[in-house]
Amino acid sequence: MGDQQQQQLILATGGYDHTIKVWQAHTGNCIKTMRFVETSQVNALDRTPDKTRLAACGYQCIRLYDLESNCTAPVINFDGVQKNVTRLGFQEDGNWMFTAGEDHHVRIWDMISAPPHCSRVFDCEAPVNSACLHPNQVEIGMGSQNGSVFLWDVKSEKHERIVPEVDASIQDVAISPDGRYLAAANNKGNCYIWTLTSSPDQKMSTLRPFKPIKAHKRYILRCKFSPDSKLLLTTSGDGTVGVWKTPDFSKCGELCIENYWVWDAAFSADSKWLFTASSDGVARLWKLETRSPIRDYTGHTKAITALSFKDEIVGK
Repeated sequence: MGDQQQQQLILATGGYDHTIKVWQAHTGNCIKTMRFVETSQVNALDRTPDKTRLAACGYQCIRLYDLESNCTAPVINFDGVQKNVTRLGFQEDGNWMFTAGEDHHVRIWDMISAPPHCSRVFDCEAPVNSACLHPNQVEIGMGSQNGSVFLWDVKSEKHERIVPEVDASIQDVAISPDGRYLAAANNKGNCYIWTLTSSPDQKMSTLRPFKPIKAHKRYILRCKFSPDSKLLLTTSGDGTVGVWKTPDFSKCGELCIENYWVWDAAFSADSKWLFTASSDGVARLWKLETRSPIRDYTGHTKAITALSFKDEIVGK
């Protein structure tokens, strides 16, 4: 791998210390620190598809930062944001961004206009903890604090709602990159799997219950599929990351950070490596084959609650 390619391996982390740090993933060196908002932790991070900008969200705020300049201040502050914004992500061409929040709404932001503006809204009728985009770039999965899981077709405005478990808050949702599965994880430690099917004559994908997983003894914080769709991870307040293999969703591994919450995680694009963010203020790189950490990213002074990584490979 050439030096220029290595330079592009960027890990971003954010947390309770109100900062966002940008790291060279292959060295562990912090190359940039950006101030967030003094009144909020960082709830979620995502890079634009062209990898030039980084979006971050928190309490009453959404910020967009330029990764190619030396400027540490946001280049765009999104207007009219209320309550806690919990998730965000980009459509594959970067034409629009979605956000989810505790104001009960999932919003679509037109990123082509200047400044970006909200062009569409879905009301989940309860605070929304999570949202993710289907690989078809049309449907969004959502999870709310009242236990509802939604699938929303952004174009047709059609939607489907499911409640897999009463009196449980959905903490995260994920759709596999191959479009076959939707996962929803809750605060009781359970993760529910549905199959997703579609056909040309259908208006939107069909959800069919597939398997519940008793994944953790405590709160699940995140669930994510690997880029090759062969693995599902769950992170928890019990200090572990559970790794589950498709298609039967049997457990195939566990990563442990004892006595700390594992807030977030991200696969490398080749699905062989995993980054974790935890409440000890350290991000870690793990080799999944050996289930062992090989690099620490230290510099945050409080818990790391969000990270973003989208690159191909991170070295041996």
